Amino acid sequence: MRHWVIADVHGCHAALQGLLALVPEDDRLIFCGDVINRGPAVAATMETVWTLVERGRAVWLMGNHENALVRSLNRPDLMSRKTLEACETYRQLGDSLCRLWKSRLAALPLAYWGQGWVATHAGFDPQTWQPDLTIRLPFWNAYDLRFGEVIVGHTPGPGIRRLGSIVLIDTGACYGGQLTAYCPENGLSLSVPGETVSSPRRSLTSGLAAR
Repeated sequence: MRHWVIADVHGCHAALQGLLALVPEDDRLIFCGDVINRGPAVAATMETVWTLVERGRAVWLMGNHENALVRSLNRPDLMSRKTLEACETYRQLGDSLCRLWKSRLAALPLAYWGQGWVATHAGFDPQTWQPDLTIRLPFWNAYDLRFGEVIVGHTPGPGIRRLGSIVLIDTGACYGGQLTAYCPENGLSLSVPGETVSSPRRSLTSGLAAR
């Protein structure tokens, strides 16, 4: 079985539908976090990915956006309320539906291990070598090949980028870039045009420093 790793869909449902149409139906899908937030159709995106998970065709990994939503929903303080009010997923789904999703999101795995490769959202903490949902340079600089090829999203940029055995596959779907699927078994990739978020707060170029 081949795998296709997809990063940072960020609510771009139309782009996701276009990408799924390109992936062979017998191949497995690994969504390495940040399925939610930013894009115009977060609820539809979540439902599509979860349906694939329930059918056994896909794995949805935890991203920093899923983690942040769960943490805010678990805390009743004013700061968490303000964080929720600024969250695109919360605005689109509303409080009740977000809380229905909370247990699913809280149980998302942090990594998926293949043969000679692993997919995770951002990388590994080089002190503990456990998955870290926000790390960048410390992991990039310290990685010692112990896990083989590591496939991550989290850092958007123009096209797939390689840092030794680290493969960065977030190609900025919600910043006017592309949504990409990468196959670790053969190194091939599939891409479709992304969707520009209605609020012009970020572009693909500025997204290089995005969370």
